[in-house]
Amino acid sequence: MKKLNLLVSSLLIAATTIGAQQLSSKKSLNLAVAKVIVAAAEKEAMKNNWNMFIAVVDDGGTLMALERLDEAQAGSLDVSIGKAQTSLKFKRPTKAFEDVIAGGRNAMLGLPGVTPIEGGFPLMADGKVIGAIGVSGGSSQQDAQVAQAGVAALEALLKSGK
Repeated sequence: MKKLNLLVSSLLIAATTIGAQQLSSKKSLNLAVAKVIVAAAEKEAMKNNWNMFIAVVDDGGTLMALERLDEAQAGSLDVSIGKAQTSLKFKRPTKAFEDVIAGGRNAMLGLPGVTPIEGGFPLMADGKVIGAIGVSGGSSQQDAQVAQAGVAALEALLKSGK
């Protein structure tokens, strides 16, 4: 009987401990939101007649949405994705890398998988990175302006509670 009581007590303790463990709940990008982000960035590019690639990646760095505006140079495809993935992995705009390198710290060029060119931004929700946007095809400043339009669209969605 003592063994049975001990077994039941152990199971109850284990069940209580397991019950206290919960999966975290976090916001994540879905295709509908990625499309809103890309549409806002596309609108900004079109308004300025800039031919660009716009890439949105999820929190794992997987491409979710990609837009190629007419006449965008083919080389900007990989650059836009690289900017988004860099921004995601390091949780900061890609301009931070461009500035450090411009300041003479060329060792940063050795970081694997980094595209150190302005135009990539993390996408944030509840203070956490949920993805990133990368834009390529114009000057670095133009790429950043278009990407920021996508970031602003996400921020507006979050504020509206949708």
